[in-house]
Amino acid sequence: MLRAIHPVAGTIGFLTILTFWTSTVYTELFGTYAAITVVKSMIVNGLFVLVPAMVIVGASGMSMGRRRKDAPAIAKKKRMPIIAANGLLILVPAAIYLSMKASAGSFDTNFYAVQIVELTAGAANLILMGLSIRDGRRMSVRRRHATKK
Repeated sequence: MLRAIHPVAGTIGFLTILTFWTSTVYTELFGTYAAITVVKSMIVNGLFVLVPAMVIVGASGMSMGRRRKDAPAIAKKKRMPIIAANGLLILVPAAIYLSMKASAGSFDTNFYAVQIVELTAGAANLILMGLSIRDGRRMSVRRRHATKK
């Protein structure tokens, strides 16, 4: 069951962050303040999808990889705390802060400074999660080949 849930939750998490990131960049470049406000509000609402997906992928990954000592599993285990800390300490608070600032119509220097931090942290998480997805796919291919022999 975990082998089915883990990649689904990981894909949902990755695509959710990617959607947040691309929506932000697009509206910042081409949108109005009203559009930015809507996107920032929707991102906060989207946390109700993202946070559970990330908890599920983290818990299922820890459970499945508990005894694994191969290089891809070790790399995934090293990335996971960075992804989690980045999300909980930077991305979630930044999303809430930016939504509140946008709702108040306060598009000032602080808004854009936090926006840059959020985009940078989001890009970092996308890269780290992409590497973990790649390693997970390699691990599942190896497992399938091992069971066929």
